[in-house]
Amino acid sequence: MISIDLWQAVLIAMVGIAGGFFNVVAGGGSLLTVPSLLFLDCSGPVANGTNRIAILSQNVTAACTFFLNGYRNWRLSLTLAIATIPGAIFGAYVGTRLDGKWFDYIVAAVMLAVMASMAVPTKSSDVLGSEDIPLKISPSRLLAGHAAMVFVGLWGGFIQIGIGFIIMPVMHKILGLDLVSANMNKTFIIAVYTLAALLVFANNVELEWVLGLFLAFGMALGGMIGAKASVSFGGAFIKLILFTALSLMIVKLIFL
Repeated sequence: MISIDLWQAVLIAMVGIAGGFFNVVAGGGSLLTVPSLLFLDCSGPVANGTNRIAILSQNVTAACTFFLNGYRNWRLSLTLAIATIPGAIFGAYVGTRLDGKWFDYIVAAVMLAVMASMAVPTKSSDVLGSEDIPLKISPSRLLAGHAAMVFVGLWGGFIQIGIGFIIMPVMHKILGLDLVSANMNKTFIIAVYTLAALLVFANNVELEWVLGLFLAFGMALGGMIGAKASVSFGGAFIKLILFTALSLMIVKLIFL
């Protein structure tokens, strides 16, 4: 276990606030939190696993915030979440055994593909608000969306970094949800598969629970702020933050 000072605990909590906000509104928050854990001398697999403690806290808080603001669709969220679990368990198992920067270019390529996908306009008639979800998602959209969740779970279990950038096009482009409803479902889905991934990491590596709890406090607060901002400012705000975060993430992965 790593011994931490008060300033380190405060720092990791502040990083968590920023990471939680970006994760809920767009994605990429783990690009702040995982390097911070590495800076505090965690190994790659330990940082990857410890980050899940905070990811779970952040998404539970955000999902509850969306619920209290009238955004909820438990049936859709739950079935999509269940579809991610097998991939998340396998991905997490692989993640406990792989370390290094070799996957950075793969992540950057995924982010470029996501930007291209999100840049294509979606017809207003194809975008569904939360109140329309149970009635108007076609069977073909539902089948494709649930199939895509298997890959979402695999990536999320393996590395988590950039998962928001992968799951948002599934919600928005494949299922046809508006961006606020997409964010609502995203937080619930990630909370569910993160619990499964966390159990795998905890069983295979020695997690830094103290660091994880301080980070969890910050990310829970940031997630709540991000959920409120999503509801208050709507899809245009989410898209702006999403594209900004994507661009910064790609530059970091390729050039830094």
